[in-house]
Amino acid sequence: MTQRPTALLIDFDGVLRAFDPSINAKIEQRYGLEPGTVLDTALQWDRLLPAITGRMTRADWLATVAATLADRVGGPERAAELMDEWVVYPGTVDPDVLQFVRDVRAAGHPVCVATNSTVEFREVLESFDLATEFDAVAISAEIGVHKPAKEYFQAACALIGTPPARCMLVDDTDRMIRGARAAGLTAYRYMPGDDLSYPRRAFGL
Repeated sequence: MTQRPTALLIDFDGVLRAFDPSINAKIEQRYGLEPGTVLDTALQWDRLLPAITGRMTRADWLATVAATLADRVGGPERAAELMDEWVVYPGTVDPDVLQFVRDVRAAGHPVCVATNSTVEFREVLESFDLATEFDAVAISAEIGVHKPAKEYFQAACALIGTPPARCMLVDDTDRMIRGARAAGLTAYRYMPGDDLSYPRRAFGL
């Protein structure tokens, strides 16, 4: 029988933070690129992996994106200008998801942000005034292992002093959900606009 979760791991991008793709799409189109090109380039695995496991800073990671796109946008200077514009839009925090986090904590359950991100991620939390909203932050670049590796989830659960069997992950990516379950956690796949009624019930909210 599955145990009721007593701690929450929650993804950041795609769950707590949302992006309107049309904003950066307009920038890309001005540089002659198809919408989504910069993000697709940034997320290429051989480029992303060093960034999210602490072997490359965010600035260095984005510099590799600029270098890759330089020939397509008119040279290195033009590519640097593109990236300077592209990184301005920070996305928005979903107030309903943030309220869920607050409700879970108010009920006495620890909450950990579980994110594949660069070493600068805490600055992102600060920029949204979210630094005090969580009991722990599991950043892949600090841990040195990325989601959905079992070692990542073990480290994240340890940060909030809770065994995997009593932790629930809320994430928007199926691969992460499957990885969490393989590591012994319960997991719930979030979809945009989700009212989170299932995880709320799981925590007795």
